[in-house]
Amino acid sequence: MVSINKNIMRTVLLASYILLIALIVSALSGIFSYLNTGADRSKMLHTEIAKVEQYLPKMTWETLNNEGRPMDKENLNALQNDYLDAWYVKQIAYKTNKTAGIKDYYTEHARENLFEYIELNKKQNITIEATTLKHNPKLEFFSEDGQLAVLTDKDVKEYKRVFKNDSLVYETTEISTYKVVFLLEDGFWRIRHMVKENEKDNTDIPQTSPLNNFKIKGINYYPQATPWKMFGDDFSADTINKDFKIIKNAGLNSIRIFIQYEDFGKATIDYNKVSKLLKTLDIAEANNLKVILTLFDFYGNYSIMDWTLNQRHAEKIVLAVKNHKALLAYDIKNEPNLDFESRGKDNVIAWLENMIVLVKSIDEKHPITIGWSNTESATILKDKVDFISFHYYEDLEVLNDEVKHLKKLLPNKPLVMQEFGLSSYRGLWKPFGSTEEDQANYHKKIQEIIAKNNLQFMSWTLYDFVEIPKEVVGRLPWKKRVQGNFGFINQKGETKPAFKYINTIE
Repeated sequence: MVSINKNIMRTVLLASYILLIALIVSALSGIFSYLNTGADRSKMLHTEIAKVEQYLPKMTWETLNNEGRPMDKENLNALQNDYLDAWYVKQIAYKTNKTAGIKDYYTEHARENLFEYIELNKKQNITIEATTLKHNPKLEFFSEDGQLAVLTDKDVKEYKRVFKNDSLVYETTEISTYKVVFLLEDGFWRIRHMVKENEKDNTDIPQTSPLNNFKIKGINYYPQATPWKMFGDDFSADTINKDFKIIKNAGLNSIRIFIQYEDFGKATIDYNKVSKLLKTLDIAEANNLKVILTLFDFYGNYSIMDWTLNQRHAEKIVLAVKNHKALLAYDIKNEPNLDFESRGKDNVIAWLENMIVLVKSIDEKHPITIGWSNTESATILKDKVDFISFHYYEDLEVLNDEVKHLKKLLPNKPLVMQEFGLSSYRGLWKPFGSTEEDQANYHKKIQEIIAKNNLQFMSWTLYDFVEIPKEVVGRLPWKKRVQGNFGFINQKGETKPAFKYINTIE
């Protein structure tokens, strides 16, 4: 028995020895590998807020013609990345009044002032939400030893909101020029000195000509089989062409289509989807239809820290379509006022205003609107948009008065009733809903009001739909069924009685 216990003890000791040797070898191997492959910056700097597709302001470098040593592309990219990271971590620090990440992007001398400023704001309960939207850097000097760089960043566009005790006290958009000195430390460019040299007023881009005298008589469009998934794998040019012929033959001249932010790749853009969008515009042009392009569908964040990502998305979409003959106008956002309560009215309006300026800076030709969900919000940013768009699903008895009131408030702006309609669903989930005859009477009456007030219009929508994504009205079946029956054409492809009133009554 004693002999057996000794054997067990020897076995345990031997196994423990082998395991210890294995652990030591593994540790030595890891150290050797680290020394031979170089350090991972994210692990070395211990920062969780470094820019990883989180901060993409527009960067336009002047041609390199600096004093000192010529700078190669690799060093320039490293300098740019570290410079933008420095801006980003500073903005996070000012928003949170925490100093995480500052030491990774500013030298010891430079971060002293930042720490003092953050501490002062913290004591006074002041926070700052800010972002830069555009940079125009010029490399002035790069030292022979490659350890020092100087740049001038001209006309930096900054947006700031200052809060005290959680209340907004100041909001501004500034255009400033900065002189920045960098030192290369531990293989990374850190800011040694940063001075704002001058500041000038921000000027908005002038208004474009509203609609170029084009009178909108149109409809919101999705293919029947792929509503809210128009540019997906089941994209069909033949289906769209057939539908556009129906729309044109009905006497309409325009359609409104939607670009979903995430579906189109957010800041990076899915150019396969863009190709399908351009094909859709080609089909519209072939059928002599104009297109209002609604951007940022299903987007609802508006965070200042995401503005640069949103703007890179819009920039790429607008650059792709701005010269197309079928394009009539841009709708910046569908029903953004529905996000006022959850996201903050000031946040949403500031986002919209800056997006309008961005789109107009890329395309000065095509007019811009915002698809407000009601008449009450239609006057917001009235001086920034080129025509006023509102949606109307309320009582028709007061529509005439609502339109007259809007015309009084906005005497020099074209009005477009951009969405309106009535569901013809009456069934299990809504036994007292409207019938197809009720829907026809609704469209007859609303077209009479449209004609009386010389309104421009875009009805909702060509087809009844079988599938309604949960993102549209949620998961409740009674909401989905109602939403699926606003069309002028039913699920069997037959025109409903309302189709007679799809266009203005002459």
